Amino acid sequence: MNKKSLWKFGTREVVYSAIGAALYAVLSWATNFLQIPAAGNVAFRPAVAIPMFFGVVFGPIVGFISGFLGNIIGDLLSGYGFWIWWDLMNGLMGLITGLVVLVGLKGYKGWSNILKVEGFIVLAVLVAAAEAAISEIWVSGVDVPTTIATNFIPTVIPNLLNGLILVPILLVAYDAIASRSGR
Repeated sequence: MNKKSLWKFGTREVVYSAIGAALYAVLSWATNFLQIPAAGNVAFRPAVAIPMFFGVVFGPIVGFISGFLGNIIGDLLSGYGFWIWWDLMNGLMGLITGLVVLVGLKGYKGWSNILKVEGFIVLAVLVAAAEAAISEIWVSGVDVPTTIATNFIPTVIPNLLNGLILVPILLVAYDAIASRSGR
């Protein structure tokens, strides 16, 4: 993907968004029972790597839709209901990681490229978790120390672990498959 096509949203992107959202929904539903103790409905979700991966490979819009819609569907399947600020958080993680092409990402192999992606994963998780945690201050009426302890930190740590470990693995696997298929 180049900078020129960064915001392109055609038929292919619609299909990729649907695939990403479906994968994220089903895989997050499958692990939503792994609740983090003393956290406000925060689960350990390895699937959080899906919108980040889709953002890097298919662009920020696809990453956003994969995370936003995937989270809505996964939470509804799990019986959690609709929490727009947390759905936005998951979308932001896909969107922000999709902006990595702006710093000259050239494929998915090599330490330089992996480190660029990992830097954007850290940025995405921190910004997105801050958005969700801050929303709890004015939506739920919790104070800042409480939202840091029960929302921000319990969200950041597992999302960083899952993103920093799983996204590079998915990228290397995707690159190997794409290379064999002549893309």
